[in-house]
Amino acid sequence: DSDAGGVRPMKKAVSVIAAAILLPSVGQAQEINPLPGFYIGAGGGLAWFLNTSTSVGGSITSSTGWGVGGLIGYDFVGPRIELEVAYGRVPITASTPLANFTGTAGQLQIMGKVLYDFFPASAFTPYVGAGAGVGFVDSNTALGSTVFAYQGILGLGWNVDSQWRIALEGRYIGTTNPSVSIGGTNVTYSNNNFATILGAQYKFAPPAAAPPPPSAAPVAPPSFMVFFDWDS
Repeated sequence: DSDAGGVRPMKKAVSVIAAAILLPSVGQAQEINPLPGFYIGAGGGLAWFLNTSTSVGGSITSSTGWGVGGLIGYDFVGPRIELEVAYGRVPITASTPLANFTGTAGQLQIMGKVLYDFFPASAFTPYVGAGAGVGFVDSNTALGSTVFAYQGILGLGWNVDSQWRIALEGRYIGTTNPSVSIGGTNVTYSNNNFATILGAQYKFAPPAAAPPPPSAAPVAPPSFMVFFDWDS
């Protein structure tokens, strides 16, 4: 029994040492070769309008809505830039001195974004970003109320390989105050939103390098034929 008791701790120690030796190799197996280049992506998720008040009093509240979008970008391996078009709708309930109503509010936005990956060569990389552009919020006009739109981004990317990435991110999306006509009165309100988006991105492989030019054929040394007189 005493020998068996000594063998067990020895086996545990060997297992711990083996695990410590294998950990670096496991980490290296998760490394990828990040490539600069253009990429495209798409995603969707849930959206919420943050409760707010209006210029005539009362309040606007919301329940869970949805959002979708597509993008094109360029990865510098670390820094990235993107152009994104996104659309979302959220159910709202408005209670104001002018009228009370329930419905849905939609917002289309076109934004340029700047992002930064902290560990672009790792399987998992956290990233941050910010964007700015134009938004079109549901209103009484054809395109809606045109506003300046901006957002802040915090995300985590899973680099499946050097070309495919799955990304989960949280976004704060705000705009300048849109306006809508209620009972003939122009009413403005604060427009602040939060969204969680799950998306996929595909990076195009860089063009293959041109093959080197063929090496020149070796030049044969000159040869001569010399004739001598007989028996000379």
